[in-house]
Amino acid sequence: MPEQNLNPEILAAALQGLEAQRARLDAHIAEARRMLGVRTQEPAAGAKAPRPRRRLSTAALKRIVEAQKKRWADYHRKKAEDVRKAQEPAAVAKAPRPRRRLSAAALKRIVEA
Repeated sequence: MPEQNLNPEILAAALQGLEAQRARLDAHIAEARRMLGVRTQEPAAGAKAPRPRRRLSTAALKRIVEAQKKRWADYHRKKAEDVRKAQEPAAVAKAPRPRRRLSAAALKRIVEA
């Protein structure tokens, strides 16, 4: 387009039309992202800005870490006890049973049959 023949009204109308097209394209892109499950970085129109993340003090973080270690220690101790309990009855239940023998009379009856 030659710049000499452009009227400011025509430029304003063209700019308005291009901005409307951009708004429609942005809406289509947002819809496609929503359908794909892609999350955008920019907040939605009218949405509140996210709160800044809270910082924990060193002492609070230390208490949390110690509590988590205690929970894991209790969990692993209980799991080890359960394994030990499960193994004890199994050892008693699997004691070898004496083999049963046929009496001479029973063996004779089987052979005759």
